[in-house]
Amino acid sequence: MDQNAALPVLRLRKGKEESLERFHPWVFSGAVLELPEEVREGDLVRVITFGGDNVGVGHYQIGSIAVRMLEFGEEHLPADFFWQRIGEAWKLREALGLIRPDNNCFRLVHGEGDFLPGLVVDIYDGTAVVQAHSPGMHFCRMEIAEALTRLPGIRSVYYKSDTTLPFKADLHPVNDYIAGSFRSSVATENGLQFNIDWLRGQKTGFFVDQRDNRRLLEQLASGREVLNMFCYTGGFSVYALRGGAKRVDSVDSSGKAIALTDANVELNFPGCDRHRSFATDAFKYLDDMKPGEYDLIILDPPAFAKHRGALKNGLMGYRRLNAKAFEKIRKGGILFTFSCSQVVTKEMFRLQVFSAAAQSRRKVRILHQLTQPADHPVNIYHPEGEYLKGLVLYVE
Repeated sequence: MDQNAALPVLRLRKGKEESLERFHPWVFSGAVLELPEEVREGDLVRVITFGGDNVGVGHYQIGSIAVRMLEFGEEHLPADFFWQRIGEAWKLREALGLIRPDNNCFRLVHGEGDFLPGLVVDIYDGTAVVQAHSPGMHFCRMEIAEALTRLPGIRSVYYKSDTTLPFKADLHPVNDYIAGSFRSSVATENGLQFNIDWLRGQKTGFFVDQRDNRRLLEQLASGREVLNMFCYTGGFSVYALRGGAKRVDSVDSSGKAIALTDANVELNFPGCDRHRSFATDAFKYLDDMKPGEYDLIILDPPAFAKHRGALKNGLMGYRRLNAKAFEKIRKGGILFTFSCSQVVTKEMFRLQVFSAAAQSRRKVRILHQLTQPADHPVNIYHPEGEYLKGLVLYVE
């Protein structure tokens, strides 16, 4: 970043600075009045009000979100901006007690929640896996990598292009090491080991956002017959086995996911005869299984509604899925049910689960209301960052 050059100025329409005065980090395209012709997607811009007052600095992009704000009240970014923010994020994870020998797997940067909109960084035993969800962060990837390698124990940085970014001629996808090289792909979470496939896996390779919820499941699994739907890497399955589950069945439509689940079970419990896996459609499996076969069921599906246009169908999907679980779970069973759809609010999700429970005509009690862990913090000025919601239910 050239800190001596004046940044291009983006002027807002009259009255459109109100959300920014409340430190919301997004400028929507409809709020933009003027923008210099030479500004390219991903450039830093200085945002000013209609009357010319300075608002702050952010990354410009084409789309419904025009600017992701990086700094309020300043006219430029400091030269060590990324080191400052990433260092602060590291200190928070240290304070949370997440960086320890039995846990080297955590989220270091959670976008707006760590005041770095558009950036995600997950750590897997000394390898930082980076995803940019904005063009601006994509162009800053080498500065980000330099800051990451200054942290203790970080020896490799793998950059994984976000497939939802519309890559243009000057925005080439990158899937490669941008610092260091391949090391072990095994990471440790709460004393359990997992193979992490950041090269071909979903997101950064592992869903670190379910760490605390997996630990809760472990505490409730003893002696139970467990069904882990949409198992992906088998995280819940491995925790259930350590918790003393009598039997654990893992289901996913992806054969690759099932292979990874089996590998993770074998890594932690060699020769385990309490685990079975099935590569099949989740709804078909629920339809075909016998009522009362399981007394602990986990429903952790992919996002059924990835955008507002899919919201209606997504909500119907959550209701249908949970209705099947209520229909089949054994009396006295426990249901862990989740939604990771950002456009689905806690209230919307709870209503679908309520409707499914009412349809089953069974007595259902809420034991726990779940969310994302502390290394996925929510910026208080950006409530949209709270995306993971879950319920633990006791079904009579």
